[in-house]
This record gives sequence, C-alpha cells and structure tokens, in this order.
Amino acid sequence: MLRALRSAAAGMRAQQLYLDTTAHNLANVNTTGFKRNRVGFEDLLYQTIEPATGAAGNGRSAPLQVGHGSRPSDTTKIFTQGDSEVTSNPLDVLIEGDGFLQVQRIDGTTGYTRDGSLTVDEQGRLVTHQGFVVQPEITVPSDASSIAITADGRILVEQAGQVGANEIGQILLARFPNAAGLVAEGSNVFRDAGVSGDPQVGVPGENGLGSITQGALERSNVQVVEEMVNMILAQRAFEVSSKAVKAADDMMGIAANIRPA
Repeated sequence: MLRALRSAAAGMRAQQLYLDTTAHNLANVNTTGFKRNRVGFEDLLYQTIEPATGAAGNGRSAPLQVGHGSRPSDTTKIFTQGDSEVTSNPLDVLIEGDGFLQVQRIDGTTGYTRDGSLTVDEQGRLVTHQGFVVQPEITVPSDASSIAITADGRILVEQAGQVGANEIGQILLARFPNAAGLVAEGSNVFRDAGVSGDPQVGVPGENGLGSITQGALERSNVQVVEEMVNMILAQRAFEVSSKAVKAADDMMGIAANIRPA
C-alpha cells in the first residue's frame, strides 16, 4: 500500500508537469516563431518479487514485477512550420522551411531564432525586436529609401542620388542535425548546448535550408484544440492518480483498525 501511495504520487507529479507544459504552450499561442513543447514520460524502477525460472511444468515463464510509477523524461521542441502572417513590413522576414536566424546575444555568444520581426538600431544594424544583432552584421544606410530582401537572403537598398539598388549584405541561416537538442533561453532565442550537433550555416534555399519571404512572419505552431485536449487528459490522469492515493489510504485505514476478536 505504501508502494501504491508513492507510485500514484509520482504519477501526479508527472501530470502536473504535463499540465504546466500545456499551459506554457497555450500562453504562447500568439508568440512569433514559437515552437510547442511535448512532454515525454518513462516508467520508474521495477521491483522483481519473483524472477522467471523457465522450468517446465511448475516454473514461472515471466517475472513477477511491480513498477513504481512514472516520471517526465524530457520536454521536446516540435519544430514544425507555423502558419504565415503577412505584415507588409519590409523588415519582417519569414523562414519557409528549415533554419534559424543567427543573432549575437548580450554575452557575445551566438543565439538562434525563428522570430523574423527585425528592425534597425541607432547604428543602422539589423536587430531583432529584443535588440539582438543579426549575424553576419548588416548595416542599413541612413539614406536608404527602400529595402528589398530576396528569397536567398540578399538585402538590396535604394539610396538617394543613386540609380538602381545596391546589395548591402546577405542573411545566412543555420540548421542543426538535432534541433530538438537546442536549449530555449527565452526572448524567442535558442542556444547550442552541444547535443544539437554542429550548426550548418549557409545561404537560404540551399543545402536543405529554408527560403526567405519578406513582409511576413511565422506564427506559433501551437494548435489550441490539441492543447485543450492535452489539458483534459492531464486533468483526468491527475484525478485518477489522486483516487489511487485515496484508495491506498482507505486500505491502510482498514488494516490499521483491525482488532482481534
């Protein structure tokens, strides 16, 4: 009965994290470039009460085991493509396909993001709306009258007194063999933790990298209906585990109140 209490409590803790993750997904349904999290579970240590003997006639063909509940094993980012939103802002870019924009974080390290809502800082550099500088660094001239971004990431500007457009730089994308191994740092930025593999940097549209669409953004890939169903499943699993705790407690109470005749 003590085993039942602890196993059911472990299940309740696991479902609490499942619900927390679902709530986080729903909270970011309108976050640009957000990728939903999925919780993985694994069963806990098994106690072997009787081993399998395999003896003919009176043997045990399978072991007699009892588990000790479950626990969350990981939270995996699901990097499916989100819906597109046309903004008509010339500095907004949508990555159609695989890849991340590279940005310089405050500590000088490289971060990776799917959030293409770019702007220009006081020095004319392309930055994210959080202020992270896009890498490689691109500076937009102060007298630029228009800006165009091609599907392969080339940035063309027209300047006063000049005929035609000038290319001032190119956006490069990075992709990872195991993007699920990236660590979310908040502010729509990921960092490489090693298990994601070495970043493969290249021109958009080449070597499996996605292309760039100007004047659009990628919305979150969270599906509200799916997350609502997950929330109900977590609630019901939590409720069932709590009933197992009550049943084990009732059985302990009965055993404790047994008196000899």
